[in-house]
Amino acid sequence: MGRKSWLFAGSERGGERAAFVYTLIVSCKMNDIDPQAWMADVLARLPDITVSRLPELLPWNWKAEQEAVKAA
Repeated sequence: MGRKSWLFAGSERGGERAAFVYTLIVSCKMNDIDPQAWMADVLARLPDITVSRLPELLPWNWKAEQEAVKAA
């Protein structure tokens, strides 16, 4: 995404949210995770998870958890 793309975020807060989501997507890519699969899983699990377990949903922890599930 380029500098001109951020012109269409709607507001400063919208731009901040877009940057946050883009950061999560890039974090997934850097950890060899499919961003769409990660986002779908996180959004499905988010309502039932406690605050203390939120770090499990971060891309680098999610990958380790998914590998453990595959190994079992």
